[in-house]
Amino acid sequence: MRVREVFFWLHFAVGLAVGAVIFVMCVTGVLLTYERQMTEWADREYRVEPPSGGGRLPVSALVARARGARAGAPPTAVTLQADPAAPAGVSFGREALLYVNPYTGQVLGEGSPGVRSFFRRVTEWHRWLGAKGEGRDRARAVTGASNLGFLILVLSGLVLWVPREWTRRRVRNVAWFRRGLRGKARDFNWHNVLGLWAWAPLVVIVASGVVMSYPWANGLVFGLVGERPPERPPERPAEGPREGAGRGDRGERGDRGKEGTSLDGLDRLWSRAEREFPGWRSLSARLPDSPRAPVTFTIARGDRGRPDLRAQLTLDRRSGEVVRWETFVSQGPGRRLRSWIRWAHTGEAAGFFGQTLAGLATASAAVLVWTGWAMAWRRLFPRRRARITSSEELS
Repeated sequence: MRVREVFFWLHFAVGLAVGAVIFVMCVTGVLLTYERQMTEWADREYRVEPPSGGGRLPVSALVARARGARAGAPPTAVTLQADPAAPAGVSFGREALLYVNPYTGQVLGEGSPGVRSFFRRVTEWHRWLGAKGEGRDRARAVTGASNLGFLILVLSGLVLWVPREWTRRRVRNVAWFRRGLRGKARDFNWHNVLGLWAWAPLVVIVASGVVMSYPWANGLVFGLVGERPPERPPERPAEGPREGAGRGDRGERGDRGKEGTSLDGLDRLWSRAEREFPGWRSLSARLPDSPRAPVTFTIARGDRGRPDLRAQLTLDRRSGEVVRWETFVSQGPGRRLRSWIRWAHTGEAAGFFGQTLAGLATASAAVLVWTGWAMAWRRLFPRRRARITSSEELS
């Protein structure tokens, strides 16, 4: 068997095995392309008019106003933007985000619950095929294996794309769209053309997805720079909210709703965080439920897709001293590379252009799956159409 045939049957078998899951991940990935921009657009009504000569209220006062408007649910984080017209955002776990006028303390409303619920649901399908609870572990195994299969398809596809003869006509048939084609010829043309032009961004998107799916792939990233991957630290409830905080978690997290989030010393710590990272664009703090727990701030000079413009600062609640100060530069090369991979997957590492390119490549991948199915069907059932036509004529 020739090498090309080996690659073809590998491509064919893997495509049939994981094509359906890849199609779901591609469609949901396209829907998530501009999630941040669409959410911000939906929340545009909460923009405020800065008063002339007036300053913002203390952060603790803003959190207290939001907590009073949502009785029974403890706030878990607060975020301010450097933009004077941007409202303050107070989060309540992953269930709600309340916007507050930073100058008057007026609670403006909940941040687009319909839009956020839509994107949360799409994300669940993208990561876990819509599974809930314990079913997510099984679904994560399926999507991880499909992502790995997708990488095999992308890499083997480039080998199969290479024309047998490098003539102008053959290269044109697989490098650019041709008009007037139908059926098998059209599917073959689209599959090759889209596969060629989307190949490079798909390698980045799919390979980064594999890294996020498997510990061994994550370890390879650190191994490339001669480092060992960091061990996952145990969860410590006192340091911040977990997923589901504010929804009646049991144990220590359940006490939070009764005692409330401690705001002691928050304003003093907030001022310290502002001084540590001048020129910040957004500043947020996780709100622990214990008055003795340190407070962790996330400070950014750019969008979330730029890890090199972000820093984390943890301050002692009582003394205000720095417990931990981590910038992008202070991290090892493995951590820095891993941070970029996270945002390379969505294209946000390259800003709006990168998001658009990732969205187009992902949409192309969905068409690749569809045309691949069509060609596989014709190969597996070449005479089916003829049999159906003959039966219709006899009847």
